[in-house]
Amino acid sequence: MYKATVTLIGLTPLGFSKAIQSSRNTGESGDAYEQRTWRERIHQDEAGNAFISPMALKNCLSDCARYLSESVPGKGKATFTKHFEAGCMVSDPLMLGIKAKDIPPERLFLPSDGKKGGNTRVWKFMPKVFPWKAKAQIFITDETVKPQKLEEYLGYAGQFIGIGFFRPRRGGFWGKFKIENFKTEKMKGGPQEEAA
Repeated sequence: MYKATVTLIGLTPLGFSKAIQSSRNTGESGDAYEQRTWRERIHQDEAGNAFISPMALKNCLSDCARYLSESVPGKGKATFTKHFEAGCMVSDPLMLGIKAKDIPPERLFLPSDGKKGGNTRVWKFMPKVFPWKAKAQIFITDETVKPQKLEEYLGYAGQFIGIGFFRPRRGGFWGKFKIENFKTEKMKGGPQEEAA
């Protein structure tokens, strides 16, 4: 098992689209509701610090492996996809070093149901951060995924998969990143022991 530590440097804005939990007040217009609640789209801890969800990076890696469908040397038609999906884990939030209250919105005319090509559109405020960077820890539990392969796939993922709202994988251009300071260390135990 390996633990990889890497810094993601944003090349394009990072957008948040976490589901809003608040209900609309009686008599409240859609615009008023949007203006009151849009910050709920930001992932944040109890102290109001904004972060990228660990699953966002995990899914970014899995999507990259699925997209590339690269064969594992010596294993016939087997690809790296399942090894990245099951053998790589991101356990901690990627802290952005910014308070959620300091993140500005981008006002966009978007499908009301959130589906691409929807017939009805409404104005929405989407949280937008740029510039941004975040440090990530990725645990490799599958020996098929070597540290060099993880570094390679992270590089590709930052180019054409992306993270967050309006990322390239979903037809957008936000959430692109490059990687810096990629380092790995061999571990005896798992992420649980690391956290203990």
